[in-house]
Amino acid sequence: MGGLLQFTMDLFEGLGSEFAPPAPAPAPAPARPPRAKKPRAATPPGLPLAPPAPVDLPDLHAPPAVPLSDTLALASFVHPQASREVVLGAACVAYEFKRGKRKTIGFLVGAEGLSVRAPRWVALRDVDAAIHEKSDWILRKLTETQQRHARVEATRIEWRDGALFPFMGETVVIRLDPKHGFASVGGTLDAAQGDEPRVLRLAVAQNAQPSQIRDAAQAWLMRQARRLFIERLDHFAPLLGVRWAKLSLSNAATRWGSASADGSIRLNWRLIHFRLPVIDYVVAHELAHLRVMDHSHRFWETVESVVPDYGVLRQQLKDEAVPRWA
Repeated sequence: MGGLLQFTMDLFEGLGSEFAPPAPAPAPAPARPPRAKKPRAATPPGLPLAPPAPVDLPDLHAPPAVPLSDTLALASFVHPQASREVVLGAACVAYEFKRGKRKTIGFLVGAEGLSVRAPRWVALRDVDAAIHEKSDWILRKLTETQQRHARVEATRIEWRDGALFPFMGETVVIRLDPKHGFASVGGTLDAAQGDEPRVLRLAVAQNAQPSQIRDAAQAWLMRQARRLFIERLDHFAPLLGVRWAKLSLSNAATRWGSASADGSIRLNWRLIHFRLPVIDYVVAHELAHLRVMDHSHRFWETVESVVPDYGVLRQQLKDEAVPRWA
């Protein structure tokens, strides 16, 4: 802060000198007897005097190398139920803190921010020390979560004629077409026309409310999801040597699927937004649980036997933003 204040003061000092009253003339110094001049050494012929070295003067009008706002502002991560806060590097983290019956200090970074759990007997200074020790991991996870949220917000769908959303990895545009009933299925998907987005025609009035358009599109997508999921379950089950008994569509916020020992499979209908290989990975993942009900090495070998590149597809499922339907 001292350097910043000095820089500002120097600027004001330079400006103020233009309007300051003239300084009084100094008193004349007493005359001194002239001194005898020493003879100056002659410059050898052919060797000119070296010019004085250039002096770089500071440009008072140039902006500082680092913007002042960047030096004063901290990144901020605030949990809605925050009760404590800490500064980690260049970030202020307000986190939810709770005590409970546990043996160690635990950290959880979710969509809302950082949550810290600690045993009842641990002192707050020890909690702070543990947070600082894990600061790199905490800041990385908070940043990743914030970036993921921004990507999701960017995919929010505006429900109207002309709205866009992904269907099996391809962009689809909604067209409201109330003149047709589409044989009671509520909509139809036109064939692809070159590089143009495919058109989903919905039997909805032109003056329909956004919620009506959204509900019609969701109903159509869920029908497509059920049909496709059954087809892929029937494809992978014989390859894995298992039998599935029942399919349910879910709308879970954090899970893509689940499997029960009785052969019941639950799949999130929003998977229909992804490309077929990604959908196949989730289907094979849940069917593999009918053979191995955990995530052991043997389980992943089972998945790999039918989806060799499951690692790449699993990462795509994590990285790609799913459209916001709210």
